[in-house]
Amino acid sequence: MRLVSNHVSGAFAREMQARGLSVAEWVALNQISQAAASTPASLADAMGMTRGAISKVLDKLQSKGLISKATSEEDNRVQRLALTQQGKRALPELTTIADGNDEHFFGALDESERARLRKLLMKLADAHQMHNIPVD
Repeated sequence: MRLVSNHVSGAFAREMQARGLSVAEWVALNQISQAAASTPASLADAMGMTRGAISKVLDKLQSKGLISKATSEEDNRVQRLALTQQGKRALPELTTIADGNDEHFFGALDESERARLRKLLMKLADAHQMHNIPVD
């Protein structure tokens, strides 16, 4: 299992690196786009990262022009995260790369095999309370 995992994640990390992004930056962009995490704190929780680590990821994304941060109107201590137009344009290509990576490695399985594998992996994740989004 480790062999497959290392190849799948390594190939994806190289694809992201070729586009100037880390896997953590990709995950953050994807979470922000889905409104799954609209604040740095909620994003850190979803990704299982410290507030300091997520701050570095967000600073990099902001410096690349992919996200914006704005102070919440309800609470000026809270920052709201959003994709910029550049981030919105980049996301479909990045998603296609992620989907292509999955297809490359798991395309050898038919749909019922994929469903069974997904179910088994979810069972393991639940048994070990693995609910954070992997970033490496």
